[in-house]
Amino acid sequence: MSTILITGATSGIGKATAIEYAKNGYRLILTGRREKKLATLTKQLITKYKVEVMPLCFDVRDYKAVKTKLNSLKGKWRKIDILLNNAGLAKGFGPIHKGKLDDWETMIDTNIKGLLYMTRIVAPWMVKANKGHIINIASTAGKEVYPGGNVYCATKHAVDALTKALRIDLHPYGIRVGQVAPGHVEATEFALVRYDGDKEKSKIYEDFTPINSKDVARIIYFMTSQPKHVNIQDILVMGSQQANCYLIDRKGRI
Repeated sequence: MSTILITGATSGIGKATAIEYAKNGYRLILTGRREKKLATLTKQLITKYKVEVMPLCFDVRDYKAVKTKLNSLKGKWRKIDILLNNAGLAKGFGPIHKGKLDDWETMIDTNIKGLLYMTRIVAPWMVKANKGHIINIASTAGKEVYPGGNVYCATKHAVDALTKALRIDLHPYGIRVGQVAPGHVEATEFALVRYDGDKEKSKIYEDFTPINSKDVARIIYFMTSQPKHVNIQDILVMGSQQANCYLIDRKGRI
């Protein structure tokens, strides 16, 4: 039985991916900051899909917590076949001269450092096993920048660069590395978090149809289901009404 470790598993892409892999009989290690949501998802997956699930509650920004929780894994739970670095967020939206330092640090610590912390612990286990697959959740914001996106775009450009660098470092050990770079994705908490819980501001999908978290989950599963000689390195995906980061046909949902 194969094992996948998913960060940020309590909502959005992380939760949808956990469900997708549970459907396919994987053993799951699920991480997140919200203990109650993590426990609820764990129970649901075990009950519905009869799979093994290990919940680990911690914040990827806290390296000591990352190290302690991951090193608590024993036996079969250390044999991680897939690491999905999904935890990430955008905070704030506006010009650089009006940016909030706390928002910047939250994005940098989660989107970049959290990914590095997780990879630093898990990658050596994969190197020892001479196999593994790492998938990073990047973004169209890692391919181009858009007005008001500044620091968030910078963090996702970093994810894009790190994905390439990890692949160079790890390919001699039979470890595949790839990323999914989605555009707008609904059925997530992305917009709500970006706008600090403002439900009105976060209604950004009402006049077009973006991709959703289940679409991304299916793409991730497709990437990791290829024969071992195939490595899909990068998938850039948007809804058909979205041409790039900021050009969207908003004449109505399809």
